[in-house]
Amino acid sequence: MYHKILFLFFIVSTQIITSQNSKLKKANKLFMQRSYVKAAELYKQLPQSNDIKIKLGDCYYFNGLMKQASNSYLKVANTNDTLFTDQIRFKLAQSLYGSKNAKLADSIMGLLKNESLNTEKFIEILEDGVPYIYDVKKIKSGSISGDFGVGFFGDSITFSSVRAESKNLYSWNGQPYLDLYKGQITKEGDLIGVEILPKTINTKQHESNAVFSSDGKTIYFSRTNEKRYEVGDQKIATVQLYKAQLKNNEWQDVELLPFSSNIYSSQHPTIDTANKRLYFSSDMPGGYGSFDIYYVDIVEDTFGEPVNLGPVINTPYRDQFPYLSPLDSTLYFTSEGHQGLGGLDIFMSETLDKGWSTPLNLGSSLNTELDDFSFIVDANTNKGYLSSNRDGSDNIYLYKREENDRTFIVEGTVRDINSEEILPNTLVTLFDELRKPIDSVKVGIDGRYKFRTIPNSKYFLEGFKPLYIPKEVSFDTDDSGRIELNIELEIESYDDAEDIVVEKEDGYVYIELENIYFDLDKWDIKPQAENTLDVLINLMKKYPRMEVELGAHTDTRSDENYNIVLSENRAKAAYEYIISNGIKNSRLLAIGYGESQLLVNCNDNCTESEHAVNRRCEFIIIK
Repeated sequence: MYHKILFLFFIVSTQIITSQNSKLKKANKLFMQRSYVKAAELYKQLPQSNDIKIKLGDCYYFNGLMKQASNSYLKVANTNDTLFTDQIRFKLAQSLYGSKNAKLADSIMGLLKNESLNTEKFIEILEDGVPYIYDVKKIKSGSISGDFGVGFFGDSITFSSVRAESKNLYSWNGQPYLDLYKGQITKEGDLIGVEILPKTINTKQHESNAVFSSDGKTIYFSRTNEKRYEVGDQKIATVQLYKAQLKNNEWQDVELLPFSSNIYSSQHPTIDTANKRLYFSSDMPGGYGSFDIYYVDIVEDTFGEPVNLGPVINTPYRDQFPYLSPLDSTLYFTSEGHQGLGGLDIFMSETLDKGWSTPLNLGSSLNTELDDFSFIVDANTNKGYLSSNRDGSDNIYLYKREENDRTFIVEGTVRDINSEEILPNTLVTLFDELRKPIDSVKVGIDGRYKFRTIPNSKYFLEGFKPLYIPKEVSFDTDDSGRIELNIELEIESYDDAEDIVVEKEDGYVYIELENIYFDLDKWDIKPQAENTLDVLINLMKKYPRMEVELGAHTDTRSDENYNIVLSENRAKAAYEYIISNGIKNSRLLAIGYGESQLLVNCNDNCTESEHAVNRRCEFIIIK
């Protein structure tokens, strides 16, 4: 009996293992085909190995289910499994942002990017620096599964949508395929008069993201390839770019653009107002990340070679949905690589003489912790559209924007340029372009300063500390990108900068010059004294903020009162000579010390050489 039970157990176990292996093989095949919804259903039925947990997380991630994705990834995060790559860590961080867990997401993303991230502070900074504040409203569309990708077409808009029941479902998300539609938006934000574009444009595949030439006679759009091709270890249907011509009020001559490919995707077209340059996103080989933004030049209906916009725009991650504003040629695009709030965020960058300005996140009034993309702006108003899955599925949003009263931040630390020590009590002053002081602060023990500035302005920043050479730097605030500027002020002490300047044990900083000699009971400046004082004058002209004490000392011959008067006269004589050579009197302090500060205290038994040591002029830097 025992042997029969054991045999039966073996048979059942074998059947279970065989069934699980078959189910795993099927799930993996679906996963490789990007049939994530069906693959997830099978993965959930299998024993949860780390590999399955990661793939299940991917299935959730690629369908925007961020809470489920983060839960699945987190089960593997602390196992030290080599399967948990940086790519998976990135998706974990993004799914945590999407689940409103920004602190944990910041710590993970910060490790990946090797920088300290604080999304809460970043949002606060953006509030001061973004050019516009956005009032965003969801459009009532009537779609069964969401809309996205708005384009302007005359007084109408075009967009991508799932609007018809269909048995032909997209395996990625289990929804019908996308088609292109047009309609109009009412003042109340309702989408009316919706019409599907003709079958010359729409097929059984996905069509999306239409853009039109300035005369409205050429349409560019994205379409999924009908066939799947092997790309690496997967069979995928790439996205390609098409164009068509409006003839006799019909879209005709549908044409695949020549730089499209069966082994990489090109999508999300936008065109400049001159119709001479087409921008798009692509994962073609040779880029900086998974998707980069490119352009091609159009010359007499001939398309040039794709040109990558470069690393200022493109990151190691997704950079997509370019849109070139007809107002000022500002590039708006979506990225998950530049610092954002989570998921895809919308950024702007301005054209420069060479390249692009640093991309600027458009802020929390427009972006969310989920995917925000496909931004366009009306050329005649401050209104426009974007797409977002902030409510759980892709939808179109109408926005109105108002100019923001912006302030940019400049901050930093003051240090000694040689020792790198922090310099408390340094006065840091911010000046405008005309060098008019705007604000100042005396730094504390941390040496930190911080000022608010406005965009498109030139500033000067000065660090001033007694016994140090004032340091001035200039900077400009641009209109995008750089809204928080860190400037380290490094200043040098006089005794480090000049060989004749020495800090002595008494704590004072002396200018070591040849001694000034006076005739007995005299105070007139002799030629030898002039040579010495000329060295001081040149030094003070070199450093216009330097202030000096002139201290005259006598020996012990004669009485104390007489020596005080004598030393005062000698100090005053040196003082007047220096002033007569162009140094302001406010920078000098003349003091006669008489015999009160003897270097050699020999009473009345001093030798002539000891008297000479006591009879001196000293030059001490006081500022």
